[in-house]
Amino acid sequence: MRSGTRWPDGGIPSSVSLVVESPFASFEELEREALACTKCPLATQGRSQVVFGDGDPAADLVFVGEGPGAEEDKQGIPFVGRAGRLLTGLIADIGLRRDEVYIANVVKCRPPGNRDPLPDEIEACRPYLEGQLGFIDPAVVVTLGNFATKLLLETKDGITKLRGREFPFRERAVLIPAFHPSAVLRSGGTALAQSRADFVRVKRALGRVSAERASSQGAPG
Repeated sequence: MRSGTRWPDGGIPSSVSLVVESPFASFEELEREALACTKCPLATQGRSQVVFGDGDPAADLVFVGEGPGAEEDKQGIPFVGRAGRLLTGLIADIGLRRDEVYIANVVKCRPPGNRDPLPDEIEACRPYLEGQLGFIDPAVVVTLGNFATKLLLETKDGITKLRGREFPFRERAVLIPAFHPSAVLRSGGTALAQSRADFVRVKRALGRVSAERASSQGAPG
């Protein structure tokens, strides 16, 4: 079961964890079940395909966005088009390639008209995201935008307040919220500069947490 206590004022739990007993025997089984999912109305509201995720399933860095758009639904890959090119560029700016990280979304199917995902849709997809994070076990999770940030931090606070801050996540990781690339494209220069600064924080956290993990694994038991 999830741990991490919601503060009475709706703020951030002191530590958030999505450590759950996975119903899936492997990452491959998780993906197969997700690709065939019909658990919520999105399955019958015009999706072309399930957009499960993209990248290295052993990555130390995972990005979590909101949900697929029209181009993602067409290609079956998260974050393509203009927003995807921006995200790929920001990843390159911190010395990584897109195939060295993992990219997922809160919901795996495109909501009609690119509307916001509904609560029941988010809950139906949640086991798949929890499974992805569980099997990958990243050192750093970057939530892109409000939906992923509020879900994984169990908070009502918005991305503008939380972006660039570092939060303990699960048992051995940290979570850093950042603007969604689509919002950066709409907002322009200031948001882009803030995003680049946040990705520098991501790079630093990735180096630190990865080193801490390596040190703890090498320590005598």
